[in-house]
Amino acid sequence: MEINQVSLRERRIRISLFFFFYGFIFATWASRIPNIQQRLQLSETALGAVLLAMPVGSFLTVPFSGYFVAKTGSRKVVIIASIIYSCLLIAIGFSQSVWQLALCLFLFGSSGNMLNIGINTQAIDLEVLYKKIIISSFHGVWSFAGLFAATIGTFLIAKAFPVKWHFLLISSISLLSFIICSPYLLDDNNVRSNEKRPFFVKPDKAFLSLGIIAFCSMMCQGAMFDWSGVYFKKVVTTDPAYIGVGYTAFMISMTATRFITDWVTHRTGFKKIIIACGIFTTAGLLLAVYFPHLYPAAIGMLFTGIGVSPVVPLVFSAAGKSKTLPPAIAIAAVSTIGFIGLLIGPPMIGFIAGVTSLKISFLILSFLGIVIIGIGICMKKQY
Repeated sequence: MEINQVSLRERRIRISLFFFFYGFIFATWASRIPNIQQRLQLSETALGAVLLAMPVGSFLTVPFSGYFVAKTGSRKVVIIASIIYSCLLIAIGFSQSVWQLALCLFLFGSSGNMLNIGINTQAIDLEVLYKKIIISSFHGVWSFAGLFAATIGTFLIAKAFPVKWHFLLISSISLLSFIICSPYLLDDNNVRSNEKRPFFVKPDKAFLSLGIIAFCSMMCQGAMFDWSGVYFKKVVTTDPAYIGVGYTAFMISMTATRFITDWVTHRTGFKKIIIACGIFTTAGLLLAVYFPHLYPAAIGMLFTGIGVSPVVPLVFSAAGKSKTLPPAIAIAAVSTIGFIGLLIGPPMIGFIAGVTSLKISFLILSFLGIVIIGIGICMKKQY
């Protein structure tokens, strides 16, 4: 297929579908965790230990993902990883023991990370052809898929629909979609045929700044995923009907913001967006801490979602424009730094809350937004 304006639109739609079903598969698994816990009779401690297998698998695969994508091309990696990722959802659903589940989750995290690096490289290559930033819309599709899958999961839980058949159905639909969309993936050589860059170089200060921004934002994001519900339950409200309001506000604002980030970035620039992200993150967390009541705390979570949502796609896009590293290696490097924040954020909140309180832990978390503001102000390079 010749690269022209019509085919670019088609490619964007098909790559968006990869992002959609990538997010759909992940959220489908997450929506049925309580059922899997009940089926395998896992305590909270045992479940926490098993769930750790997925981020460990993902984190250990990050450096290799970038190398494989850069060496073999993102197209091949995306096709292979998407097929494996779909099939592993079925394996998770049919797991009959803790060790089977842990192994499947480890591989699920590993293949998911390969797909993540590969499909983001595809998005950045498409940006090269579009000659403008479009990556945030792809991440918006991923987030929307998560909300949609969570809704379906909630409905099927209420209907007592078996987990294994739920996973088999979603996996089959996703696998078919991946196969249909595969011919529309970009060939890296057609996009960057004249670019020859080393795989390993010493990162410059601008590149390290991107990593720190990703670290701070993903730490806040991870904390919101795991602790916003607990915060509302223990600090904001005792009414069970409103415990999920904070998490819902965070996810809705996070999803919606990603669909407008590209448009706003075209008009304001990367630097101003990053500074705004830090401001919204800090303001949101401080609002939830100093006004721990339903409406202001919900608005605080909404602001925090607005603050963290643009960072990852924009930082990936900026890293992919590196003049010294191949896009996949650059994305993997930034992703590694950011993923450390995502891993240590939730347990750090738990540790600080155990020593002091949840309000203090969220207050300390707000300082990460100030770090993002400071780095954004000091950044000289525009992406």
